[in-house]
Amino acid sequence: MLLLRSRPFDRTARFGALGALAGTGALSLLCFAPFAAAEPSPALDRFSFSVGAFSADPKFSASVETPYGVLRSNELKPGRVTMPRISADVLIGDSQGLSFDYYRYKRDYEGQVAGNTSFGSFDSLSAIGNANLSAQLDFAKLAYKWWLGSGNTVFGLGAGAAYYRATLGASALVGVNGQVRSVSERSSDNAIAPLLEVGVRHAITPDLRLFADASGVWKSSGRFHGNIYNAAAGVEWFPVKNVGLVLSYGVTNIDLTREGGFADSRLKVRLQGPSAFLKARF
Repeated sequence: MLLLRSRPFDRTARFGALGALAGTGALSLLCFAPFAAAEPSPALDRFSFSVGAFSADPKFSASVETPYGVLRSNELKPGRVTMPRISADVLIGDSQGLSFDYYRYKRDYEGQVAGNTSFGSFDSLSAIGNANLSAQLDFAKLAYKWWLGSGNTVFGLGAGAAYYRATLGASALVGVNGQVRSVSERSSDNAIAPLLEVGVRHAITPDLRLFADASGVWKSSGRFHGNIYNAAAGVEWFPVKNVGLVLSYGVTNIDLTREGGFADSRLKVRLQGPSAFLKARF
């Protein structure tokens, strides 16, 4: 996640790629929805859209390249953070469909970064006093899904693409060979990687349903690579026909590396906690 200095086209690339992914998903949802014909399993909807939040208790660690060395944090547990999240699903026929998901992780960490490493012609680097670290991850995925089975229980397989963008910044006073220097670094990068998904849906009744999902993003090559894994299980309840509440519990592991320059940069985040969504279905 980490680490190249931002170039002028970064912002355009960021919103362009994310917008293209979201736009493709939305357009596909709208285009294919009218062609639905047969009745699907009661565990599935023709079209659904969810808006909510993921309340996670994160574990976080990172390393940031500076001109004098690398600042590295220990594993931090800064307390719960709430992240916005949206998702949408559409069926094509009664056994295939598209799925879209987006969330953002953003957090500032003050006074929690330290360093001690050999680097270039300098003997050592260490943080003096407070050091500040900020991190942001934008993640979006679009997958084509196949649903297997009939009746109240179906199993899903999905394949698609994920877009992720990470921004990491650090500022600190550091000691370099007996001299105190101020460093401030901020860098970001983005990538598109292949995605695989599995899931299961079970309808206790058409208005009360259980689900479990798992997905993985893995990119082993390129300047900005790593993996993002997610697993969640929950319940959907529709007190009225088209509007319901979704409650789930999930775990997300993020491990991203940017290679280049004098040193590698790396971001590791583990997010664990409940999510709540308001869901509309049609």
